[in-house]
Amino acid sequence: MEKFKSNFLRFISNYKIIFAIYIIVSAITALNNYRTGEKSYNNYLLFKYVFVHTLEQKNIFLQYSDLFFDSNHYGVFFSALIAPFAIMPDWLGMTAWNIANTVVFLFAIYKTPFSDQKKAFFAWLCLQEFITASLYYQFNIALTGLLLLSAIYIYEKKEVKSVSAILIGTFVKIYGIVGLTQFFFVKNKVKFILSGLIIAVAFFVLPMTYSNPQYVIQSYTDWFHSIVEKNNENQVLGNMQDISLMGFFRRILGDASISNLVFLSIGLPLFLAPYCRVKQYKNYAFQLMTLASTLLFLVLFSSSSESPTYIIAVTGVVIWFLIQKEKTPFVIGLLIFVIIFTCFSTSDLFPRYIKHNYIKKYSIKAVPCIIVWLRIIYELLTRDFKKDYILINK
Repeated sequence: MEKFKSNFLRFISNYKIIFAIYIIVSAITALNNYRTGEKSYNNYLLFKYVFVHTLEQKNIFLQYSDLFFDSNHYGVFFSALIAPFAIMPDWLGMTAWNIANTVVFLFAIYKTPFSDQKKAFFAWLCLQEFITASLYYQFNIALTGLLLLSAIYIYEKKEVKSVSAILIGTFVKIYGIVGLTQFFFVKNKVKFILSGLIIAVAFFVLPMTYSNPQYVIQSYTDWFHSIVEKNNENQVLGNMQDISLMGFFRRILGDASISNLVFLSIGLPLFLAPYCRVKQYKNYAFQLMTLASTLLFLVLFSSSSESPTYIIAVTGVVIWFLIQKEKTPFVIGLLIFVIIFTCFSTSDLFPRYIKHNYIKKYSIKAVPCIIVWLRIIYELLTRDFKKDYILINK
C-alpha cells in the first residue's frame, strides 16, 4: 500500500505527465468533435473562415448561416494566426489548433517560478476548465498563457517578449489589453513602449499583405461595432453569457438593464487601489498577485464571460493559492469552493435541475471567484509580500 501511495504521489507530482495528459486531451476532444459532426466543431469553422473571408475581403463579423452559426468577435489579425490551420483538412487543422493553444498555456506554466511539483499541481487544478475550453476550441487557453508570459517576461526584463505577448492577445481578443496592468513593474519602460509601437504597427499591417489596407481598416471599425453589439446582447437574464459578477447581481435582482458602469464604478477603484503600494512593486509575489487579480477581474467584470472563459479566472485562483505561505483551512476551503462550484458546476456532478434552475439562472459559477478576488484585493492592500509569501522553488 505504501509503495502504491508513493508511486501515485510521484505520478501526480510530475509536471511532464500532466502536460502530456493536456496534449492528449486536446487532440482527443478535437478528433471526437470531428467524428460527431460539424455542430460539434462550429467554433473551429467560424475561426477558419476568418482567414478565408479575409482572403475574399468579406466582412468577418457577419453571420454566414450556410457555413457556421454564431458570429466572429476576433480581430482581423486573428486571420494570420489561424491561417496555417485553416489550410489543413478540418480534422487535422482543428486538432493542431487545439494542441497549439495548449502548448502556449503549458509553456506559460513551465515558465512560472514555482517548483516542478507546484507546476504539476497548477496544471491539475486547471484541467477541468481546460477541458471545457478545449471542447470549444477556445483561444482563451492561449490567451491565458500569453497573459502569464507577459508578466513573467517583465520580471525577467524581457520587454520585447512581454509586449509581444500582450499585443498578440489584444489584436486577437481585446481582453489581452489587460496585460498592460503589469506595465508598472517594467524596468525599461522606454524599450517596452518603443518595441510595443513597432510590433503593433507590424500586427496592424500584416493582414494587409493578403487583403488590402482599406479592407483591414474597415475590419477594425466593424470589430468595434461587433463588440458593442455583443455586449448589449449578453445582458440577458438566464443566457449562457454574462457569467460574471455583474451577471450574478443582475440575475439575483432580476434586472438585466443595470449598466456595467454601475459595477465598474466600484470594481475598478478596488482593482487599481493596490497599485498605490509602490514599495511592494519589487516583490515578484506582489507582481504575480496583481496578475491573479487581473485574470479574475477580466472575467468577473465582462458581460461576455461564459463557461469556457473560466480557464482565465481559475488560473488566477491557482496563482493566488500557490504563493500562500500558510495554507490555512480558510485558504484551502476557498480553493475547494472554486473547484466544486466553478470548475465542476457545469459538469454531471450536479443534477440537471440544479444546473438549470440555480447555477445557470444565477451565474453561480462566478460566485467562488468573486470571493477569491475580494480576498486577493484585501491581501494586496494589507500584506508584506516579502515576508508573507513564498514563491521560487519552494
